[in-house]
Amino acid sequence: MEDNKEQNSGEQLDASQDSLDSTDQQTQIINDSDGDTLDASKNTGEPAPATTEDKKKNKSRGVKGLAGKFNIYLLLFVFVLLIAGIVTFVSYQRSQKASDPAGSVSTEPLSDEALEQLRQTDVKVGDPKQILTVESNAIFAGKVLIRDSLEVAGEIKVGGPLTLPGISVSGASTFDQVSINNLQIAGNATIQGQLNVQNNLGVAGSLTVGGTISASSLNIQVLLINQDLQINGHIDAGGGTPGKSDGGALGAGGTSSVSGTDTAGTVNINTGGGTAPGCFVTINFVRNFGQTPHVVITPVGPAGGVLNYYINRNSSGFSICTANPAPVGQNFAFDYIVID
Repeated sequence: MEDNKEQNSGEQLDASQDSLDSTDQQTQIINDSDGDTLDASKNTGEPAPATTEDKKKNKSRGVKGLAGKFNIYLLLFVFVLLIAGIVTFVSYQRSQKASDPAGSVSTEPLSDEALEQLRQTDVKVGDPKQILTVESNAIFAGKVLIRDSLEVAGEIKVGGPLTLPGISVSGASTFDQVSINNLQIAGNATIQGQLNVQNNLGVAGSLTVGGTISASSLNIQVLLINQDLQINGHIDAGGGTPGKSDGGALGAGGTSSVSGTDTAGTVNINTGGGTAPGCFVTINFVRNFGQTPHVVITPVGPAGGVLNYYINRNSSGFSICTANPAPVGQNFAFDYIVID
């Protein structure tokens, strides 16, 4: 019995070995067949038939390529939608601005409650983006302070004084009555009506007047007249009284005096004893002339007419002299006019 079992086991082992050898031979045949196929494809230059694994790889690559193309198309679509949205938004904003010239500022009527708050307390109404609209007239009993610019579409009427730190007028302006402390005009100024200056008028440059100048008092440092000078009133030469120094022609105890100015005046002479030819008195000007002036003297009364009088003159003064001795104890006078 045991011999039969061992024989059957050996036969089974031999059968298994034969089955494994048969499997190895089939695998070798398949590998040889694949090698022959690859060699055939190399020799002929034609592609070998696709295997199952190759088909799976090709299928995977096709799906990835399709997904890549789909992503590109999706991005392009989103980009087009974004551009269309921007264009629509800009068009909407422009249409809003065209329909609302005041911009995005909203208006809000002033309610009764807001007016009551303004009357009783110091409060803020609205915000900078809103416009306060008052349909009726408004009266402010106190002061009004505007921290920003003031724009007035109509006329401005001020019942009382108007105080401005500075005013700039770009166009033409009409003023009925204006009181200005200091007026500075950088350009030309044209006055159609009468110019009335209550105080002093100082002109640093040239003054050209086409009409008549009427002045109660005219103070001019230097007056240059190119045409004839017509004076309907008197000529009153102002200025200080010049000084004087007595000469030897007065005699012992003789005196002299002068009244007037550098331009015109009178010299009084009182002779003493022992008179002699020479100068009675020398007049010294308050202000020297630029050159030797013209001096004209005239005796007052017959007492001075008997003298052989003459003058000596220079830019600082002049002297009244006689060529013959003057009568002793006589009083006589001379008027003088000095013109440069």
